[in-house]
Amino acid sequence: MTESPILTRRDGAILEVTLRRPPANAIDLATSRVMGETFRDFRDDPELRVAIVTGGGEKFFCPGWDLKAAAAGDAVDGDYGVGGFGGLQELRGLNKPVIAAVNGICCGGGFELALSADLILAADDATFALPEIRSGTIADAASVKLPKRIPYHVAMDLLLTGRWMDAEEALRWGVLRSIHPAGELMAAAHDLARLLASGPPLVQAAIKEVVREAEAMRFQDALNRISRRQFETVDVLYASDDNLEGARAFAEKRDPVWKGE
Repeated sequence: MTESPILTRRDGAILEVTLRRPPANAIDLATSRVMGETFRDFRDDPELRVAIVTGGGEKFFCPGWDLKAAAAGDAVDGDYGVGGFGGLQELRGLNKPVIAAVNGICCGGGFELALSADLILAADDATFALPEIRSGTIADAASVKLPKRIPYHVAMDLLLTGRWMDAEEALRWGVLRSIHPAGELMAAAHDLARLLASGPPLVQAAIKEVVREAEAMRFQDALNRISRRQFETVDVLYASDDNLEGARAFAEKRDPVWKGE
């Protein structure tokens, strides 16, 4: 039996997804499809609240596209599965928080995978790059996302030169939430995941949908859709008991109890 290219572990409401394709955790078409199915199941499982994605081993988070698989016949425009490359990039309706715990080299499509998460933590020896230009191709998702997340000229420098960026620089430009000693990275990721899992899931879902959809909208149009409850998650939130629970808990001087309903 072929070993799965990923390892999953449930910890209460948290799903940990670890790429394990030695030596570098590169992603081929089959791996991408498995990752898409995994994150789809995470999306649809009401018991799961937060996901963490990381790389197996100590050197690589993920270098992106598996060039050896490509040389063997994997087409760059092949079937990446339900979530697109890496299972996250194009997964529709994913309204739960995802944390990337970058434990080493993170480049090309691996960097794009990390950018598909909502929060990125990194080991202090992690490095980042978009070297596609040196291979005569485009870092497609990063070309769309990165100039919207960091200063334009910094993003263009990374895209046009393919240079490496260390964790400290990534933190300085706001790519990372925090940096940790390598041996403490996963503990920090789980601490953050538990914090998120304790929060109001309906609010988190609304935040994710609004942020995602508003990216291509004018400010007033997006605000109008929120106030008119035209986002599905916002409509569910505004009709929920959870929407009142925060105010009740404050008035009663107690911690809120979120039920997701």
